[in-house]
Amino acid sequence: MPLLLLVHAAATLVLFGVILVVQVVHYPLFEQVGAGHFAAYEAAHTRRMTYVVVLPMLVELATAVAVAAWRPPELPAWQVWTGLALVALIWLSTGLLQVPLHHALRSGFDPSAHRRLVATNWIRTAAWGLRAALVLAMLAALR
Repeated sequence: MPLLLLVHAAATLVLFGVILVVQVVHYPLFEQVGAGHFAAYEAAHTRRMTYVVVLPMLVELATAVAVAAWRPPELPAWQVWTGLALVALIWLSTGLLQVPLHHALRSGFDPSAHRRLVATNWIRTAAWGLRAALVLAMLAALR
C-alpha cells in the first residue's frame, strides 16, 4: 500500500475525529462559558484549535492533490475526485463561514452567531465523515 495513501488517510481520520468532538461536544458548550469570560475563551479556543488542525489540514490537502495526480489504478477516479472536492468544500466552508463566525464571537458571546456556527459546522462534519468513508474504501481497495 502506498505510503502516500496511508498518510492521506491518517490526516483525514484525525480531522474527522476532531470535527466530531468539536461539533457534538465543544461548540454546543460555548453557551455555557458565561458572558464575562467568553471573549478570552473564544480567543484561546481559536488559538489552540489552530495548533491542532493546521498541520493535518495541510497534509490532507497536499496528499489529496497528490493522490489525484498519481491515482493508483485500483482506485476509481470518481472516488479520488470526490474526495478532493470534499477537501475544497471543507476549506471553503472554513474560510467563508466558520472563520468569520469565530471573528464575530471574538468580542463576546452572540447567540445568533453561535447558532450559525453550530449549524454551518455540520457542512464540515458531514464532509469529513464522507471523506473518512472514502479513504477507508481506498485503503480497502489497495489491501
